Parts: sequence; structure tokens; C-alpha cells
Amino acid sequence: EIDRRGRRRGRRTVIAVRMVVVGMSKQWLHQYVVVGRKQPSETEPEPPVFRMKIFAPNTVVAKSRFWFYLRQLRKVKKANGEILSVEEIFEKDPGSIKNFGVWLRYKSRSDTVNMYKEFRDTHMTRAVEQMYLEMSGNHRARWSSIQVLKVQEVADEDCRRNKTLQMHDEENIKFPLPHRVQRSYFKKHRSTFKSRRPVTVVSK
Repeated sequence: EIDRRGRRRGRRTVIAVRMVVVGMSKQWLHQYVVVGRKQPSETEPEPPVFRMKIFAPNTVVAKSRFWFYLRQLRKVKKANGEILSVEEIFEKDPGSIKNFGVWLRYKSRSDTVNMYKEFRDTHMTRAVEQMYLEMSGNHRARWSSIQVLKVQEVADEDCRRNKTLQMHDEENIKFPLPHRVQRSYFKKHRSTFKSRRPVTVVSK
């Protein structure tokens, strides 16, 4: 694929750009439960079964990440293993906002870094989406270099980050309205230039 300057872009760059653009418009991440094991053999007729929760865009990527982690933890690879089931997990209470803690590990350009982040959202998958966008923007971390170790809901008294704690002060929390220009509902009444200076102060 060719960029605006006529240079050829790599496949990883194209995938990263596409995932960021899609993530801004709709939910692109899902949570799956992948169950797999090593293929039975004569020496091991009943191999142990492993179960993982994976955040991925689709089932194909979820199964790929499952084998990536299992190969590192239990020395079982896709060639001698099998997938038993892949099921998607949905949010039980999508109508209320919650605090989510994300434990992750990512490989920077110099070292491997462990990190803990907190996000507020109605869905666990959307909180992980916020984490991926923040890591790509603030730390230049790619999708392939980030490993999500654990994600769980955190109670208000157990939160640590200031950006999460400031949302718990219900008495003093305020959302100021900046200066806004009121636009006409009908397009025929809109114009580029006005004879009067617009009033942008929001009256109480």
C-alpha cells in the first residue's frame, strides 16, 4: 500500500492505522473465552485443558493470541494443539459506568515495562480500547507489543489514579461549558460572515 508521499507502507502500519480509525467510530474490540489443549496422544491420552480470556477484534486474532501465550507458558503450540471452544463475553450491566484497572506489559524501544492504568467506562472492552489508544498516543506502543495481563472492575475506594479519583467527588465535580457559537438549524440561515459579533457566553 502506498502513502501520500508515494512511499510503500508496511503491513503493520496499515493495520495499526485502520484499527485506530475504526476504534474512533465504533467498538472494535471484543472479549473472548478461548479453551484449548494439546492434542491427545498415546503417551498423554488426557492432556490438561487451558482457558484464557482474550481481548481481540475477532475470533481469528483471539485464537492467534491464545497460541502466543500458551506457547510461552506451557510449551504448547498450534501444530500439536487444538481449540475446543471460542465464546464471546458480553457486559452484564452496560447501563452503569464503572472503574476498570488494567495491568499490562509492553515492549518499548529500550526495555520491557510493566504498567497499571485506570479507566472509566460502561464496558470492559471499551476500557481496554482506551488503554490501546492511550498507549499508542503517549508511549508509541504498537498493538503487537502490548500484552494485557489482567483487567478487573475496581471499587471507588480502591482507585489510585487522580483522573479516576476526581470523578468520585460528586459534590464538587463540575463540567464547565466553554464558549459556544449557536448555529442556525436551517442551512439557508447560515452564513460565513455575520453583521453582529456572536454571543458565546452561556447564560445560567
